[in-house]
Amino acid sequence: MERERALGFGDRQPILVSPEGRVDAKLSEFFRRSRFSSRAAGTRESYVLDYRLFFSFLWRAGRNWDQAAVDDVEDWEDWRLRGRGNQRRIGGAKWVRELAALRLLYEWAAARGYVAASPVRLRSVRSRDGRPVQVAELAPTDVRSSNVKWLTPRAYRLWRDVGLRGHGADGRPDESWRGRNDGRDAAFADVLFASGLRRREAGTLLTVELPDTTEVRGYYAGRIAAAVAKHSERYFYVSAAALKGVELYRLTTRDSAVRRARGEGRYETLDVRWIVQSVSRRGDVAWVDEHGQRAEMSLNALTDRDRLNLFTDGEDGLEPLAVWLTEAGMPMRYRGWSKVFERASDRCRALGLEVFATPHMLRHSMALRMLVSLHHALDRRLGLTPSERRHYEALYGNVWSMVKDLLGHRSEETTRTIYLEPVRGLQLDGLLGDEEHPDNTELLARLAERTGLVLDVPGQVGA
Repeated sequence: MERERALGFGDRQPILVSPEGRVDAKLSEFFRRSRFSSRAAGTRESYVLDYRLFFSFLWRAGRNWDQAAVDDVEDWEDWRLRGRGNQRRIGGAKWVRELAALRLLYEWAAARGYVAASPVRLRSVRSRDGRPVQVAELAPTDVRSSNVKWLTPRAYRLWRDVGLRGHGADGRPDESWRGRNDGRDAAFADVLFASGLRRREAGTLLTVELPDTTEVRGYYAGRIAAAVAKHSERYFYVSAAALKGVELYRLTTRDSAVRRARGEGRYETLDVRWIVQSVSRRGDVAWVDEHGQRAEMSLNALTDRDRLNLFTDGEDGLEPLAVWLTEAGMPMRYRGWSKVFERASDRCRALGLEVFATPHMLRHSMALRMLVSLHHALDRRLGLTPSERRHYEALYGNVWSMVKDLLGHRSEETTRTIYLEPVRGLQLDGLLGDEEHPDNTELLARLAERTGLVLDVPGQVGA
C-alpha cells in the first residue's frame, strides 16, 4: 500500500496487470488523471472489467492494449454479440457501455500521443435539435437486449414467489422447496420494487441506515450515501410493507446466520474488522480497527467495500452492520444479487413461466408504477381541474419531476426517454381518465397489452 501511494496511486485506483506481471504506467495515468476518474464508482468498476476482457482478447492475438486497430474492435464486437461458441453473448445495451469505455480510453490515449488514432471509429449524425454529434460506427441502432423492462405488480409477485420463495407454477407454496435464503432474497427484491433503488444502493445498506418505522406511515424516507449513489446523496422512499419484510428477515434468517458465524468464530478471525463505537445524529461513524486504532468517517463517505468491514459488538458478540448477509453470516457483496435474480428467473423458466427479472427491471417497474399512480392521484383522487392541476404542479413540481427525484436522475429528460418508454405515443390522459378502469393495476395491465413492453401475467395468477 505504501509503495502504491509513493508512486501516486489514488485510493481504490484500478490496477491491471499483464500476463507478464507488468503494470502499464500509461493505464495508471489514465485511471488517475482522466475523465475516467470522475465517473461514478459503479461505472469505473464496470469499465475496468470491460478493459480487462478486451485487453485479454488483444493479448491472445499477440498485441498490447495500445496496439489495437479498428479491425480488433470490429472483431471484438462480432465476438461479444454474435460469436459462435461464445456462451456469454451480450445484448445491445451492454455493448453500448463497452463501446463507451473503449472510446473514453482510446480518445484519451490519442490526445496524449500514446496511440496514433483511436480504433473506435466515429460517424456524424444529427441530434434531435439538429446539431451534429459524433457517435461510434459500431453503436447498435436498437440498444435493448430485451423489449421488456417493466413488470406489473402481479407479474413481479409471481416471479418473486416462484423464483425466490420456491412456490410452484400455480403460485402456491411448494412443500419440496429447500431454499435457505428465500426470506432474505424476497425482502431485497421487495425493497427494489417498492423504492426504485439501484442494486448497489440497496445492496450496501447498513442497519443504521434503515428508516425509522416507529411512527406508522405508508412510506418511509431514508438516505443513500454519496459514496454508493450514482451521482450524489439523496433521499429514497420505501413502503412499510417492504420494510416489514426486511425486519422479518433480520429477526429470522439473518439472526440465525449471525449466530452460526459467532459459534464458528468467523468474525474474530477476520483480517479487517472495524468495531463501531458510535454513530452520531449527523451520521459520523467512529470505530476501532483490528489494530486498536480509532477512526471516524461520515456515513456519506463510506464506500461499498468500507461497509463490509463494519461490525457492532453487543451483549451476544460481534455482528455485521450490513443489512444483507450470506448464509455464513458475512456481508454480501452487492454484485452477487445479479446471480440471485438469474437463478430465480431460471427456476421460473424451468417451470414453464414466462416471467423474469433483473434488479434494474424492478427499478424501471417502480418508476412506471409511480408515474401511473401519481397521474391517477392528481387527476382522479384529488379531483383537480386542469387549472388546479397547473397550480399544484407550479407549487410541487410535475409528475415527471417527482419520479425523476425518486429515481435520483440528474435530468427529467432521462426519466422521460429511457425509463418510461411504455407511455410514449399513448394518449395518457385518456388512458388514465377511463371510468371503467380506475385501478392502477388494471392500468398497467392495459399498458402491457397495448405496448408489449411491460411483462404481465393473466389476472387470476398471483393477483
